[in-house]
Amino acid sequence: MDISSTSSSSSSSSDEEIIVLLNAERRRKRRRFWVHPIIMRREEHGEFYRLIQELKMYHERFRGYFRMSVSEFENLLHQLAPSLTKEQTHYRKPIDPEKRLAVCLRFLSTGDSYRTIASSFRLGVSTVASIVRETCDALWHFLRDEHLPVPTEEMWRSTARRFHERWNFPNCLGAMDGKHIFIQAPANSGSLYFNYKGTFSVVLLALVDADYRFLVVDVGSYGSNSDGGIFANSGLGKALRDGTLNVPPKSELPGAPELGKVNHVVVADEAFPIFNYRLSRARRISENVFGILSQRFRVFQRTLQVQPSVVDKVVKAACVLCNYLRPKGEDQNHAIEDDHDCEQPLQGFEHCRGQRASVEAQNVRELYKEYFNSPAGEPVTSVPVPSPYK
Repeated sequence: MDISSTSSSSSSSSDEEIIVLLNAERRRKRRRFWVHPIIMRREEHGEFYRLIQELKMYHERFRGYFRMSVSEFENLLHQLAPSLTKEQTHYRKPIDPEKRLAVCLRFLSTGDSYRTIASSFRLGVSTVASIVRETCDALWHFLRDEHLPVPTEEMWRSTARRFHERWNFPNCLGAMDGKHIFIQAPANSGSLYFNYKGTFSVVLLALVDADYRFLVVDVGSYGSNSDGGIFANSGLGKALRDGTLNVPPKSELPGAPELGKVNHVVVADEAFPIFNYRLSRARRISENVFGILSQRFRVFQRTLQVQPSVVDKVVKAACVLCNYLRPKGEDQNHAIEDDHDCEQPLQGFEHCRGQRASVEAQNVRELYKEYFNSPAGEPVTSVPVPSPYK
């Protein structure tokens, strides 16, 4: 019998047992909680239970926290509750609709990271991400038909009347502008989202009415696209070209039948140098709407640390919420209560050079130039353009 071999075998066996015990100890130490103790004390110390319920008694503070009034919040909750209600299981109690809405609105109003919001509300980070994504979907789904519907011909006519009444610009279907929404560079995206400013972004293209409401929004174009390319490839641009947007036929300009029937127009840039002032007044509405959007929802003042597909959901939810919070016919010249040093953080498009307008567009400009320089085209009112920053 080989004594040395027996001794070696015994030693090896002992070493294996020690290794097994050490691994078991490590697993025990690394064992994750099914529900972390911090999260289990959510109802005792979480922000929703400790702060938000108190804020309902102080309406101005509530508005500052959620960017809307208590009644607006409760009405929104009433509409969304069925879609935000989750089935209860034997393992975990579901997060109720009010908490879900609160988490999503807090994300939109602050732009705080999922991790920061998770700590405040005592939720898991992945739970917050899921709540934001699902609630933004619900906001868009339940609000768009009433607050951002597909425009009908009568809606376009109403918009044109309001532009004439309020901004002395007839036959105008809206003011259009586009902004870059800054995002974290998506994995394996190359230069698709890399814009002319050296950052990564997706594009929000919007058409707004005379009362600072969104009419049409198009989001998701790559930041690397040119200004003209973004519009040409957008759903809005394609619908206008295809004639599927219910745009009214040509009509006479007020008080000038001698000019004949003229196309309805969209103001978008400094395209009319002869009557630049009248154009810039109408066009500033779109700039102001973007200012209101970014002031109300601070998420647009930061680089979004989410995937582009989630950015689309966030942007559409914020736009339809802006319309929800600005009822039709309500003249809200007061600003969003905010810091006075807040600047417009959304980056506009790069100035396009060397693009010539079509002959038809040049003819329309000439007709408008002639109209605005005639007695019939003189302003009937003098309405200052309110700034959302006052």
